[in-house]
Amino acid sequence: MLDSRALLEQLIAFDTTSRESNLALIEFIRAYLADLGVASELLFNAERTKANLHARLGPAGPGGVMLSGHSDVVPVDGQAWSVPAFQLSERDGKLYGRGTADMKGYIACVLAAVPAFLAQPLRLPLHIAISYDEEIGCLGVRSLIEQLRASPDRPAICLIGEPTEMRPVLGHKGKLAMRCEVHGAACHSAYAPQGVNAIEYAAKLIGRLGEIGTRLTAAERQDARFDPPFSTVQTGVISGGRALNIVPAECRFDFEVRALPADDPRQVASELRDYAEAELLPRMRAVSAASDIRFSELSSYPGLLTEPGSEAARLLGLLCDSEDFSTVAFGTEGGLFDEAGIATVICGPGSMDQGHKPDEFVSLEQLAQCDALLMRLCKWLQDSAER
Repeated sequence: MLDSRALLEQLIAFDTTSRESNLALIEFIRAYLADLGVASELLFNAERTKANLHARLGPAGPGGVMLSGHSDVVPVDGQAWSVPAFQLSERDGKLYGRGTADMKGYIACVLAAVPAFLAQPLRLPLHIAISYDEEIGCLGVRSLIEQLRASPDRPAICLIGEPTEMRPVLGHKGKLAMRCEVHGAACHSAYAPQGVNAIEYAAKLIGRLGEIGTRLTAAERQDARFDPPFSTVQTGVISGGRALNIVPAECRFDFEVRALPADDPRQVASELRDYAEAELLPRMRAVSAASDIRFSELSSYPGLLTEPGSEAARLLGLLCDSEDFSTVAFGTEGGLFDEAGIATVICGPGSMDQGHKPDEFVSLEQLAQCDALLMRLCKWLQDSAER
């Protein structure tokens, strides 16, 4: 059978950038599992250009563990790679290629472990989930989670293999990405008071976001388990205006909230909307009744914070041989699984210090550690009835 390195080499060859289809990779995995006698189900998007894959090993019934990973990767456009991005390259014990760390290395280890899981009389179910469009808002996995939520055979625990350098992780922040569109009224700049300057009003909104972000840093709102230890707000994209001698009628900006699990990021958006409606819009409409400020959600996912004393955390500590639990700054679909009643933990090979960057890599040592973790999980599933 293929080992994790050989499988990773094949997985990297599929360009599954989020803007592309993942069906070729999903079909490869489906066929690989079918050759081992494992059936899998595909859940397609509306256009049938992408799919989640869900497979199940072991006995029927509720409980057990789900191994979850996403198939999509971020673009390589504009990055200076020294090796082919979609071809595995090895150097000094490191395997290079887009997705090696985030997170096809983990998927390769899971697939390589399937024969070992099949060889054992598992007493609890093992689920395998491969999703799409995680990188653009954890979009694809939602249909799979909804199916699991309604299923009597729902797993009890989910292990997401995002790159943590094989350290046990119990939490991450949630995210809300929003777009604000400011519609003013244009006029010649020589008569600026007769217009409604959309850029200036957008600037007021962005300034208010900064004030909200400062309040979130208050000591009583911090959680030392996270880095940074408070919720953050930032504006990342802005556009508007046509010429310097025209008062701009349009301005648009995108902002995000990275919220501690205890904070509701929508409170930030709600406060900004209240400010717009109570203070800015009356002034804008006093000049032009057609003025408006509109907000729309781009993407969101909840935070995650699994209790250290939970069964899921105890299992992760056993698998990692460490209860030195931590959190990560990046997000995952973990909060979505947790909301569906599936306790979720995170551990996988590679580091996000390499993810999303040119010459992304995972070390052979990290793959070997992940292989070993999955063998410990195999034994835990086999011995579960004896505990």
